[in-house]
Amino acid sequence: MTPPNKKTAVILFNLGGPDSLKAVRPFLFNLFADKAIIRLPQPFRYLLAQFISKTRAKKAIGIYQKMGGKSPLLENTAAQARALEESLKGEGSEYKVFIAMRYWHPFTEETVKEVVKYNPDEVVLLPLYPHYSTTTTESSFKEWYRVAKDINVPVREVESYPLDELYICAHVETLLPIYKEALKYGTPRILFSAHSLPQKIVDKGDPYQEQTIQTAEAIISSLDISNLDRDIDYVVCYQSRVGRLKWLEPTTDTEIKRASADKVPVIVVPISFVSEHSETLVELDIDYRDLAESLGVPFYGRVPTLSCHPLFIELLQKKVLGF
Repeated sequence: MTPPNKKTAVILFNLGGPDSLKAVRPFLFNLFADKAIIRLPQPFRYLLAQFISKTRAKKAIGIYQKMGGKSPLLENTAAQARALEESLKGEGSEYKVFIAMRYWHPFTEETVKEVVKYNPDEVVLLPLYPHYSTTTTESSFKEWYRVAKDINVPVREVESYPLDELYICAHVETLLPIYKEALKYGTPRILFSAHSLPQKIVDKGDPYQEQTIQTAEAIISSLDISNLDRDIDYVVCYQSRVGRLKWLEPTTDTEIKRASADKVPVIVVPISFVSEHSETLVELDIDYRDLAESLGVPFYGRVPTLSCHPLFIELLQKKVLGF
């Protein structure tokens, strides 16, 4: 726990997103130039990042045009930061919440400069990635330590929270109303949709897949659905794959097709995302909804991300306080 009368800087880590259409290509380059994402030595990683960002830019720009020309991720994260900072008032110490994005502004390096000005007594690194991965949490932590050499105070890391009771309860609260609505169309199949990873990264020991499965199982165990004559139908699946490598399976679109063949309603839970952005607002809400409707899926419901859900903010508060 944080002793009283101390200044604590809380760093919320998130992926980041382009703040204009002109920023799309450099954002993509920053993403694929990260050695945690493209695991090639230089100069091959640089050249491949240039190639991918160039070839994917047009499609990506089309995606962001559907969201008004930019990603809403920073605004979403800022709202979470404000809610967290408000929840920490009256806790006996001073807390200031900062945002550090991995691939677009505010970059970690920019955030570090603001933290230096704040002159904290301690720093808490708090990723908005519920599930630990070398491609997200570890990459963000490494970047922090790379650029935060002038901040010589104790640092506490929050690695993940896939089974935190508040996290599970928040998911149950957001899922339950949509599940009950879907019951009007038959026994629903819940698709816990997580951002995919190349299979080879998981094979090397990345715990991300295992943690997403643990979260899904915990949510199912906590759902109180009465009057069911069978077990809850659910599957963990993966979205947003890129390139030709073998990625985690099954894919979310494949599961939508299977639900169509089985003539069952579908509920999609974005289990690895806690903020709305392109993967939820476009991929899930537009692309996959269109797919489900074209295939005659009886019902397609999408559970919102936890965003500023009171239980999720309470979870973040608890992590900052060291519980």
